[in-house]
Order: sequence, then structure tokens, then C-alpha cells
Amino acid sequence: MRYLTAGESHGPQLTTILEGVPAGLPLTVDDINEDLARRQKGHGRGRRMQIEKDTVQILSGVRHGYTLGSPITLAVVNDDWKHWTKIMGIEAISDEAQEEVKRKVTKPRPGHADLNGAIKYGHRDMRNVLERSSARETTVRVAAGAVARKFLAELGIVVAGHVTEIGGVKAAPKEIKSLRDLKEKTEASPVRCYDKVVEQEMMDAIDTAKQNGDSIGGIVEVIVEGIPAGVGSYVHYDRKLDAKLAAAVMSINAFKGVEFGVGFKAASLPGSKVHDEIAWSEERGYYRLSNNLGGFEGGMTTGMPIVVKGVMKPIPTLYKPLQSVDIDTKEPFQASIERSDSCAVPAASVVAEAVVAFEIAKAIVEQFGQDQMNSIRENVQRMREDARRF
Repeated sequence: MRYLTAGESHGPQLTTILEGVPAGLPLTVDDINEDLARRQKGHGRGRRMQIEKDTVQILSGVRHGYTLGSPITLAVVNDDWKHWTKIMGIEAISDEAQEEVKRKVTKPRPGHADLNGAIKYGHRDMRNVLERSSARETTVRVAAGAVARKFLAELGIVVAGHVTEIGGVKAAPKEIKSLRDLKEKTEASPVRCYDKVVEQEMMDAIDTAKQNGDSIGGIVEVIVEGIPAGVGSYVHYDRKLDAKLAAAVMSINAFKGVEFGVGFKAASLPGSKVHDEIAWSEERGYYRLSNNLGGFEGGMTTGMPIVVKGVMKPIPTLYKPLQSVDIDTKEPFQASIERSDSCAVPAASVVAEAVVAFEIAKAIVEQFGQDQMNSIRENVQRMREDARRF
């Protein structure tokens, strides 16, 4: 099970093709559009969110509301394309016309892929880099994640995310009553925070950064409940599920760190305060008395909720641009401005949910069957029963 995305930020559309989604999964555009709308929300977003109202088209792989087992094509049209047809046109143009095309980028922005991508591919106009490296690409990753979320829901596996920190303002550690409660409260929050007390403080921090022409980052957390024990592998390093999740979260634009459970705090704690003691009951089977390791041991799930956090750096394009160097003249310049988000952490929590959901769905498909939803349901249920009786 895999997917490939294509498209540029200001191109005609963004596309993803999903391969390996089992046949028989109920799926409609509404299942996907809900998450696309969630991605566009959040205090601190720029004007692009008002220009684009992202909705998906399902172009293949689904018939009469059910997946066929064949590749699924999802497309999100860029409404703003009409203003960029000359700049981002596909047809070849003459050298004279090339000189007339505006918005050529020769000043790499610190913190972006601009300079490194230009060096890699030999582009003298770094718009060729920034159009693809833009976080706009996460639109269709969220679409792919929505399909995975629907797949997991059919198996009783629930995925939810929230923001725990923005610009140094931290949510107080609180026991989450349920993932349903978490979803209800964070969906109503402009910063997707479960802690209502610090919500306004987070928004104030975002507003202050914007007034100063600056940006701020934060931390998001994704929780997954209902996944059976033993998903993943201890046998080969590249089949460890926590490693795959870490790579998926790190692949999100501007993410610079990942941790599970207590994460980096484990470095300062004794083993007795880190490892999760094991208990057993006839009703639950094996379970843990804590979840410090975030639902993983040996690269495999323990049956406890998966808890993974990601650190997002501040968006690197600022209204008070940092110094850069023009690649044509080699003269110092102030880096150009391409977007106006002062904080995208609330939106990034939705993207994190999507990539986590897809990696877990992929692991489930690989371990419990690849072709039909019915056989996968039976195999997952058998695994749960076997674990209880073990």
C-alpha cells in the first residue's frame, strides 16, 4: 500500500494516486473533504486559505461508493491557477517571452529548499523548487490520510491529533477523557488545543509574531487507539512500525523532531520510571499499567494507544526577511516573501494525523491481508482474540 503525489503549489491541480487500498472499503468524497477543510483552519493562517477551498475529485478506483482494489486517483483543483497560467504554464515559450515572465526567484530564502534544490537540479529560477517544496503538497497527503482513516475506522481504530505547544506556550498536561472528547474540543479550538486555559495565550503569541513580521512553531501530538498488539516487527530494522511513523512525521514540511510517549524525557529518568509494567485480566488480556513508551516496544505495538509527537519549526518565510544572496549577482539581498502564514501548527496537526494514519493502515494491510476488507477484518479480529487468550 503506497501513494505518490504530484503537482505544484500554483499549478492547475494537486494529485495523488493510492495503490494497494483493499477492495470493499466504503469511500465517498465527503470522507475526504472533511479532513481537507480541517487542514485549512487554524489561527495564524494566511490569505491562501481564503483563496482556495479545497475539495477532492475521485477519478478512479471507486465505484458506487466502494473501493475496487485498483489504484485510486484523487485530485484537488487549485482555484488560484487562473492567476498563474502565464507564470506556471506548461507549454514551451521563447527566450524573449521567458524574460517577460514575472516573479522569477533568484534569492533563496533561509530555511527553505530553494538553494539546495536549485543546486541539485540546476535551476536558475528557484520558483521551480519552491512550487513543489511548498507545504501546499500536504493537501493531497491529507486526502490520502483520510482514505487511511476511513480504512482504520472500519477496523475499530481511531486516530486523533491536537496541539500541545505553540511559540513556547504549553498546554497543561491533562488526562484526555476519550478521543471523542479530544476531537470535539480541539475541533472547536482555533489552535486545536485541548487545554482551553492557554488557548487565548497561544493565539496572542501568534498575533504578536505576525505584528513583528515573524513566525512561530510548536508541537503536535497524534494518538491512535484500537490497534492490536504485535503490529510491526522486531526482526528487521526497516519493518519497525515506530521507525516508519517517525519517518512519516519527519517528512512533513518544517518538522524537525519526533518522539513517542515520554520521548526525550526518558534520557533523564531511571528505567523504573520509563518501562511500562505488564498486567493481565480475563476481560482485557495483557495490558500496561502506564504508557510511557507511547504504545511501542521492539518496533511493535503493545496494544496500548500509540502516542507520537512532532516538533514543527517556525515557518521560514518572514515579513522581516532574513539575509540571503542573489544567485545571479552574488549580491546580498533580503529574501523574498512567498506566503504569509505566521503559524501553521494547528494545520500541521491535521497533516500529522494523516501521515500517521496512512503508515498504520499500510502496516495493517501488509500484516493482515492485502486484497479484501472482509478478510482483513477477520484477520485483525482473530489477532485480538489470540492476544487475549495467549
